[in-house]
Amino acid sequence: MNFYAARQPILDRDKSLVGYELLFRDGLDNVFPQINDDQATSRLIEGSQFTFGLEELTGDKPAYINFSLETLAKGYATTMGSDEIVVEILETVQPSQRLLALIKDLKERGYTLALDDYKHQNEWRHFYPYIDIIKIDYLQTPVEQIEEVIETVKPFPHIKLLAEKVETHEQYQHAMDLGFSLFQGFFFSKPEIVQSKALPPSELTLAELLYQTLNTELDLAKITAVFERDVNLSYKLLRYSNSAMFKRRTEITSINQALVVLGDKEIKKFLSLLYTAQLSSDKPAELIRLSLTRARFAEILAKQHAEQIDSERAFLTAIMSLLDAILDLSMNEVVERLPLADDIKEALLHGKGELGDYLALVEQYEHAQWQEANATIDKMKLDAKRVPDAYHEAILWAQEQMKAIM
Repeated sequence: MNFYAARQPILDRDKSLVGYELLFRDGLDNVFPQINDDQATSRLIEGSQFTFGLEELTGDKPAYINFSLETLAKGYATTMGSDEIVVEILETVQPSQRLLALIKDLKERGYTLALDDYKHQNEWRHFYPYIDIIKIDYLQTPVEQIEEVIETVKPFPHIKLLAEKVETHEQYQHAMDLGFSLFQGFFFSKPEIVQSKALPPSELTLAELLYQTLNTELDLAKITAVFERDVNLSYKLLRYSNSAMFKRRTEITSINQALVVLGDKEIKKFLSLLYTAQLSSDKPAELIRLSLTRARFAEILAKQHAEQIDSERAFLTAIMSLLDAILDLSMNEVVERLPLADDIKEALLHGKGELGDYLALVEQYEHAQWQEANATIDKMKLDAKRVPDAYHEAILWAQEQMKAIM
């Protein structure tokens, strides 16, 4: 049985990652709610406990998981540590004495509690002393109702308001102005301001190195010389080549040795992810992590695709797919400034070609758009059963890269 789960980041007012909501589905062609709430929660917990492990999906951040009244009563939340999860009470659960008793018990055990897709009722006031987070659908809830909730919770300053479905910087800013302190969605992956932005010398150097990733054979002497001139780049290269993922028997001690040992494929991968990280220095770390996850996901899918598309090209296309947000430029301006191949440009600008299909599938999986993902998988003639494992592997790989390059 396959385990399907996507995750959505939750950030604070500083755009720092505070956790992920895990989004369960019963398969790429079975879209929620064709499975009931209890089954969804049970199978998400089963999968994250026995198939993946929460720490593999969320790193060192808590997982926000939905619970129905029945799954709360069965004690499913307590199968995970209080520091591992945030217990979300589903919007379908009505306030009752039974629910209040369950919440009090979880609170005494140290769990963080949230009300999901909150719709205000006076009965919920009795729960406020034990609730830590109230989640509000930013897109669907009128401003006047949001303001009513804000006024109602004022006597309970420990309660944080979380805006769900925040997809643009403008929405994020408006939610900030309203008083929200937590935000869920992909607003950080959209350009904040479209403006002219010149690349500083260090980034121009990386752009020059990035061009090397498009060549069949690398000019190792040229790349070595560039790294040897830049202490910061050299340090990151040595950290990367010495990281546990390569399982080296001996440590790497020179730039040339590091490059030779890595080989062309790993060098190309490292240069593209380093370029992305360098440009993201003043951006949320989650934006870099998302770029890396996308890139590895696309690379694995390409390798599974019987080499119909070059996996290195898929990796580069996916890691470039968030450069508009990283540089605060339109994607048109981004591709004008980089030495990218035409098929990569077409995929980034218009979603065209096989590379465009890879980008579409990556984004559909991120947003748990399973029906659309299934259609894309059918179009690409991929093995649907292997896609969840590819996504899981991509998450783990991205977390390892973050340790190596940050």
